[in-house]
Amino acid sequence: MKILCFFVLLISDTSENSSALYVVNVERNGKVIYTWKGNQRSTHIGLYDLQTKQNEHLYMFEKNLHIISCSINNERTLLAVSFCQYTEEEKASQLLQSVSKYLTLLIEIHPINNVRVLKAVDSCVRVQFLYPVEGRNASRESRLLLVSEDKYIEHFDIHVVAEEEHKVVIQKSGQLPRAKVVDDLVWAQWDMMEQRLFYIVPKESKSTLRCVQFYPDENFNSILESHLDIAVNDTQLKLVNFGYDYCQDQDVASKSLNLQVFTSKAGYNKTFTVSLERTESHELKEVAFMNLDYYVAAYLPGQFLHLLNVQHPDLLCYSLFLTGENARIDTLQNCSIRSPWVSTVLACDAGSLYNVSISDSALLQFLQKSKRDCERLAALHCALLYFQHTEDLEMQIIRWISENLSTCHSFDPIQEFIIASLYCRMCPEIQNLDKLLPYTSLHDWIGVVPGVICATDIISLPVLEFQNSKGFWEKLNSNLESVKYAEPHLHYHSNALRREWRNLSEEREERRATAYLRNIFENAKKVLSHLDTWDSEARLVPLFEEEDYQQQLLMGLMVVQLKDHLMRHLQYVGKKKIDQIVLDYVANLLNLVHRIMKEVWRRYQLHSCIFCFDERGTAGEFAVFHIMSRILEAANGMCIPLPPGFHTLHLGLGVRCLPLHTLLHYIDNGILQLTETCVRKLLKDLDDTEQNEKLKFSIVMRLPEALGQKVCQYWNHPINANLIARKYVKLLLGKLGNRQCSRPIPERLSIPVEFLPLNYLTNMLAEIENQGVHPYEKQDHVNARFVEETALKHTMTLLGLKYS
Repeated sequence: MKILCFFVLLISDTSENSSALYVVNVERNGKVIYTWKGNQRSTHIGLYDLQTKQNEHLYMFEKNLHIISCSINNERTLLAVSFCQYTEEEKASQLLQSVSKYLTLLIEIHPINNVRVLKAVDSCVRVQFLYPVEGRNASRESRLLLVSEDKYIEHFDIHVVAEEEHKVVIQKSGQLPRAKVVDDLVWAQWDMMEQRLFYIVPKESKSTLRCVQFYPDENFNSILESHLDIAVNDTQLKLVNFGYDYCQDQDVASKSLNLQVFTSKAGYNKTFTVSLERTESHELKEVAFMNLDYYVAAYLPGQFLHLLNVQHPDLLCYSLFLTGENARIDTLQNCSIRSPWVSTVLACDAGSLYNVSISDSALLQFLQKSKRDCERLAALHCALLYFQHTEDLEMQIIRWISENLSTCHSFDPIQEFIIASLYCRMCPEIQNLDKLLPYTSLHDWIGVVPGVICATDIISLPVLEFQNSKGFWEKLNSNLESVKYAEPHLHYHSNALRREWRNLSEEREERRATAYLRNIFENAKKVLSHLDTWDSEARLVPLFEEEDYQQQLLMGLMVVQLKDHLMRHLQYVGKKKIDQIVLDYVANLLNLVHRIMKEVWRRYQLHSCIFCFDERGTAGEFAVFHIMSRILEAANGMCIPLPPGFHTLHLGLGVRCLPLHTLLHYIDNGILQLTETCVRKLLKDLDDTEQNEKLKFSIVMRLPEALGQKVCQYWNHPINANLIARKYVKLLLGKLGNRQCSRPIPERLSIPVEFLPLNYLTNMLAEIENQGVHPYEKQDHVNARFVEETALKHTMTLLGLKYS
């Protein structure tokens, strides 16, 4: 099972008689420069276009040369080449004392014409043309960086002119204009896609990392400075992505710091300490780094493959730490590796260029086979946030969740699925929304990753030396400002929502008609109507078919509080846009719960109507009931609303699947909630066998007062009548308070009953009713006479007598 997929982008030779091909550079436009040896000891330079898959011959030297560095300008009119003229053995044998070892040339190649010497020195030189932004018209000026082993970098301006027959030549015959970019550096890296130069200048105590940004308007500025907590004492210059000279790079690598910069809008600083499975020094190679955008891959052949999450680096459990066969990359097992641009790997010694991606099928297999929570969390996070969501991928993730609810101990997979999916769907909506919405349900993670220790380094923030910059630097600056001035955690959380929901849920009914609450329920209606426009087809799962006061209250309240949260931090975004974002967020949340329900419904082949209480539930129904219980637990933990009808469906499955004592235990502990729809159907549809009477009685005894008044009338049974009468008496006597009955009340029955205690009670109740007190206003038949008749029937039943 291989997590990373490799697709070959570059062929390895050009003809039958050619010798080994070596890649020497990859330009910003994706064109690859390579070199090979011809039959007559000649040295050739070619260009490969990744898009057209075409090769082009650029230049030939009529002698065997070791090409060190090569670059071609954007217009393909100039070629810069640096090479070694002889080896140390040749120098000793031929007494070449006065000949410089390294030569750097600038060659006109449109067509092949003049050759100009830029450098003739005994120190190695690398060359790199700067590239303008894509789509810009051809320029008459090219700019070239020259990097010397003597620890300096120069910038050349090269003006060209077009002569007859489209010939392009260098304009000036004299010395080319040049400017010193940096001196005394010990390490440098070129970012060809963004045209940035990173370099390190050593200081006495701390080294300093700086960045120079080159712009299309021919300017370049120092744009970043950051102090590093590492000592760089290398005497030899280490270069990254300034072309690829395998032999020399290997020699330098063994003597210098293995360092590479990956630019990320998030930014972080962590130190990883890794235990190796085998420590034979002759087998250990240099750790290779690959830029996968969302991840940085750290690969040590034969040891590990770590996918370090640079988008959300806070928690160690969101990075993948692979060992053994999972970490094996056969394609790169014995290669020197470079990452020229995002999701691309160059095997320098093999001369092959690969496109790299994470395999979704291999990742899902890894998720299914994982035994540790750290592995499950990392794989689940990657599947939800790295890949584009498809219906098939979601289905497989939901299936895995439903099968592993009891095996995940340090996190709730349902919570992770909902929160991460919402984050992935919503954050592309608007800039900086990713800072304000949660991407995980975890606040921290105290688990361990075997063999890996991670320390978060507290460092001084980098200094950005620019104004009014756009793109990457603007985003990075925004993130740094958030760290310096904003709250520690800007992500929306549900603490305030939970408190407010609890308070409003306990409001008395007469106080619920306030403008504030009307606004909350209007928001809930908007969410539900918004959701209806997405899914107009008949729903497989019987949800969204009834009103649910509590869930609609939570739904509308979440809209209010999330809107306030976004308005505080996205003041530059219009109110209308924020309203839409919030409606989308809450509607997507409900839709995700429905999506989980739909998948498990299909899997266990349940029908849309399961409210038939005269049969016991199937094994599939019990499995769905268990999953719904976990969904409820997850929702309660995050204080998020559930689709209206969820509690009715859950209770219906509970009645079918659970023995009575377990059912009542679930109700008493709040796992199952009694809803009007389900209780009414249960009281009406079930006949009055002894077992069903016991069930109905147990349910009725647990009904809240308001709900009991609505549904008890659907059960025409002495037990129910007795309960109603008892509650009615209790309510009326509670209304009486300290008032006294002032006069006797006439008998209420057609045949007077000579039972003084009952007569006194009914007279008292009738007097209270005459004072305008009637707690059961919607049930006219419940009154003093109903109490008297019920009491007599109950007494006669207890005495074994017949009531007529």
